[in-house]
Amino acid sequence: MQILEQILPYATSFLGAFALTLVLTPLVREMNRRLGMVDKPDPRRINKVPIPRGGGLALVIGVVVSFSIFLGVTGRPAMPGLREGVFWRLGALSVAMAAIGLADDKFSLSPKLKLAGQLAVAFLVWFWAKLGFASLWPDIPAWIDCFLTMCWVAGAVNAFNLIDGLDGLASGLAFIASLGMAGALIFSGSASSALFHFAFAGGLLGFLRYNYNPASVFLGDSGSMFIGFSLAVLPLCSHAPNSFLVSVGVPLLAMGVPIFDTLLAILRRSIRHLMHMGENAAEGQVMTADADHLHHRILRSVGLNQRKAAWILYAIALFFVSVGLVGISLKSRSAGLWLFALAVASVVVFRDMSSVEFFDAGRLLSTVAHAQNVVIRRRVARLSTPLYVMADVMALAITFFIVHCSLFGWPDIREVMTILPVRATCVFVFLVALRAYSTVWSRAMLSNYLRLFVACIMGSAAGTVVLYYLTPYCYERSVFATTFFYAMTFATGVVAVRTVRGIVRDLFYAIDCSRLVGRRDVSRILVYGSGLRYRTFRRELVRRTTENDRIIVGIIDDDLLLRGHYIGGIRVYGTLMEASEIINRVNADSVVIACEISPEWMKVVRDTLAPTGVKVSLFTIKETEVCLTEGDTRKKVD
Repeated sequence: MQILEQILPYATSFLGAFALTLVLTPLVREMNRRLGMVDKPDPRRINKVPIPRGGGLALVIGVVVSFSIFLGVTGRPAMPGLREGVFWRLGALSVAMAAIGLADDKFSLSPKLKLAGQLAVAFLVWFWAKLGFASLWPDIPAWIDCFLTMCWVAGAVNAFNLIDGLDGLASGLAFIASLGMAGALIFSGSASSALFHFAFAGGLLGFLRYNYNPASVFLGDSGSMFIGFSLAVLPLCSHAPNSFLVSVGVPLLAMGVPIFDTLLAILRRSIRHLMHMGENAAEGQVMTADADHLHHRILRSVGLNQRKAAWILYAIALFFVSVGLVGISLKSRSAGLWLFALAVASVVVFRDMSSVEFFDAGRLLSTVAHAQNVVIRRRVARLSTPLYVMADVMALAITFFIVHCSLFGWPDIREVMTILPVRATCVFVFLVALRAYSTVWSRAMLSNYLRLFVACIMGSAAGTVVLYYLTPYCYERSVFATTFFYAMTFATGVVAVRTVRGIVRDLFYAIDCSRLVGRRDVSRILVYGSGLRYRTFRRELVRRTTENDRIIVGIIDDDLLLRGHYIGGIRVYGTLMEASEIINRVNADSVVIACEISPEWMKVVRDTLAPTGVKVSLFTIKETEVCLTEGDTRKKVD
């Protein structure tokens, strides 16, 4: 009986919002249909028939009115510990946010005007409702608190606005998020603060009855902006013992899918804006809608089945909410769980971004690298040296902390202000003296890297000498033990900075191959030979990333010891005598000979490959002497 009494308020708030929203949604749907607020099919939209939008108005009325009646009848506080009047101010602001969305549903406001309205309401959350992140970090400056609060609220609003592209997706994700936040409050001992969360979840479930596929009404901006606003301000209202995890950690995980999709959209559109700068292309605008949102990609991968796509995203949201709730229950051991969630998210993020954002970034970098515009090339050349200097300064600072923490523990402020500047200055002087910033590192040779190591060692030694004589207190626990350790650690970082270009180039090539591998119009190459010519041939393909219509699918080489090994990420399948079987296995349609062969062996190659019917070509590296007088060239040297 006692348990029933404890559950009853939450069940009442949930069922009240559920019933009212369930009744109001058909009425609002019909009203919006008569007002002409209808989403008609177009190339970017998924719906195939006209469907009324702006149904979120029923959700707003259902949640706000039902919960207000509940508070008036029961006399309970909306949230214990919340200042008097704050909840009603937030209710007014949520209605204002929904009104901005409703105006957009009816009149199609410009993105900039809509964003200005969102930021104005977000500012009032901090200024009028007196909510922000200061409850977590009391010493935070007011202007930073205001900035963070506005970014948090506006970001959540736009996150749910952007993710609302499938039947039932935004409302379903919000339902999971609201219950996840309520669970976090219950697990942390603040169950009384979760009343509105249950009311909000009830309203969402009532609306989901009509919004789930096949939907008869859409949320529209009025509903998605109300959802985003509510989920953003609820964590700011909670006063739980495990405040940071409840107020920031679990909400971030609960809203992880729409937040991730928003960040991807910003990155993707920014890259495309840079690519189309100077062109009057619609896709070049940062705020222009596209069809590459997370739900669009999953929808394409499941054969345009909206229910499957929605349930995949529901499952992802449930996973991260579960991680947050288990993290709260584990308390001191939650860090390991968060690291696990981060690792899983990183894999998902990379796999999802590789086909679109990374590919677009590769196109952008390739465009800049091969730009024929002299002005662009000069700008890139001027930026290279400052970027190397900035990277080296960061490497110097990171090396200092690594070495000091490894040998002596965390440095105090006096050591940071004395040791770090001296070491950085000495190493930087030797880097300049040995021409580290005048070397073209994309074409560097072994001697350039040896010179780099020498500069690091000499700079580190000079820094040790200067510190030993000027600030001997810094070396009471050691003499010159740090010199070699510091030099090697920093040199490793500096070399990594200068080799990252090749790594990035190979990364984009791998992404390009993964994008092309499933296409039928791509030529699949089997390479014969794995030596210098193969590496040169592969490098030529890498340099043409985003323009390729050919991919290497395997290698054959007559060295039996290489069978089964990988060279440049490509597997060696066997020898020339097995070429016919290998061609069928990897479905190759051409063979490139990338090794030096005699005329006699060329005849063997022809006889071996002729029955397969594949195209065969020869890749060579030749030096041709040019005659300065009239006449033909005289000599070719392989």
